[in-house]
Amino acid sequence: MGFYYFDYTYFLYMLPALLISMYAQFKVNSAFQKYSQVFPVQGMTGRQAAEAVLRYGSVPGVSVRAIPGRLTDNFNPRTGVISLSSSVYNVSSIAAVGVAAHEAGHAIQHSVGYLPIKLRSFLVPITNFGSALSVPLIFIGLLLPVQYDFVVTIGIALYSLMVLFQLVTLPVEFNASSRALRALEAAGILYPDELKGAEKVLRAAAMTYLAAAFTSLMSLFRLLAIAGSRRRRD
Repeated sequence: MGFYYFDYTYFLYMLPALLISMYAQFKVNSAFQKYSQVFPVQGMTGRQAAEAVLRYGSVPGVSVRAIPGRLTDNFNPRTGVISLSSSVYNVSSIAAVGVAAHEAGHAIQHSVGYLPIKLRSFLVPITNFGSALSVPLIFIGLLLPVQYDFVVTIGIALYSLMVLFQLVTLPVEFNASSRALRALEAAGILYPDELKGAEKVLRAAAMTYLAAAFTSLMSLFRLLAIAGSRRRRD
């Protein structure tokens, strides 16, 4: 079957994942671009929207700062900082408000002890460890005689941790968007028609997480197929 990167299984398993990822990226860029040109009546910027959602969720001690880039927005629970990209922080648009509110939704999750985000935080160091070792172990194991097949098995087990992390990320991201949209509506930050635009932006963003989870699953299936073929051959 060949090495990990040079066999037909790459096209069988990874080509669909690549196409889905490209489509998801297109959708999020398209939605963000479209609603970056639509301006909320209230005139709130991304920073102001994030702060308003934090107040609505009664989340103290979280600050909002600007960072470079486009769609590099994130919330760091260790520092209690929401970082908003230059296309969101000081921008008054439906897209900017939606993205900023989503990050504030993550802060609310941490504040209320939302279980899936606790699990994801727990998995971060384990996943980092697994990602550093999994592919090297698999590659080395495939070069060794079949009696050392346990090396491949360990590598695949470590890779599975990354897949688990991607799967746990899905409810975390969906829930953050739901919290954001509820806050935007309840706090009167966006009017109903504007809220629909923010929802479209966040729905498109959710597709990227679905694509990432699908890609990691297909990679795992590919590794299992390679390992199974090797055992049968030997």
